[in-house]
Amino acid sequence: MPRRTPDNPIRKSSGNVFEDLRLPKAGETLAKAEIARHIASIISKRGLTQSEASKLLGIDQPKVSALLRGQLSGFSTERLFRLVTTLGRDVEISIAPKASGHAHGEIRVLKKVAAGAA
Repeated sequence: MPRRTPDNPIRKSSGNVFEDLRLPKAGETLAKAEIARHIASIISKRGLTQSEASKLLGIDQPKVSALLRGQLSGFSTERLFRLVTTLGRDVEISIAPKASGHAHGEIRVLKKVAAGAA
């Protein structure tokens, strides 16, 4: 466990690990990770192999492997949207006023759970 020192203060998480690490485009990176997590969950719930998933999604098996391991540099947000819709999910985009206390708006992925969804 890290020790608190003047050079290493312990800070409360923002809820976005990418933001906490001060990475660029933290909101977009978290959104892509969340979409990929949903895709992986659907593939798992359907019991698909990577080969079966690649045929269904129209991408090669190494790309499916990368996606399932969270290696998302080769995937745009739009491409992830196409993959998740191919798996039978809707993508809804909502634009709202930014939350107070934030300098800029944020990108978030919300999950709606439908009965019997897989």
